Amino acid sequence: MDVIDRCAVEITVDVLGGKWKPMIIFRLLDGPRRFGELRRLVGDPSQRSLTIQLRQLEAHGIVERTVFAEVPPRVEYALSEFGKTLTPVMLAMRDWGRAFRGKIGSDAATGQ
Repeated sequence: MDVIDRCAVEITVDVLGGKWKPMIIFRLLDGPRRFGELRRLVGDPSQRSLTIQLRQLEAHGIVERTVFAEVPPRVEYALSEFGKTLTPVMLAMRDWGRAFRGKIGSDAATGQ
């Protein structure tokens, strides 16, 4: 791998790295989510952790935060147009995870 590609991979890992960021992005593929719903769907991170990672994704232009002028205020998070370009990456990760889970199951059955 040449230096230019390695740097691009490092940038991707820097932006998408973090315990919850890939799951946040994956769960937003289906559309906007409220904070509490998103928190439950990604695995129940602490409120602080989820807030920090959402802010980082927002700062990178991957997630958009919309505040609705209601009482009480309602906030939704959604993928930006740029964030939606991650769809094939997230689906590939899902598919790879499924294949790996199947391999682990078959390895356990055969004793390998």
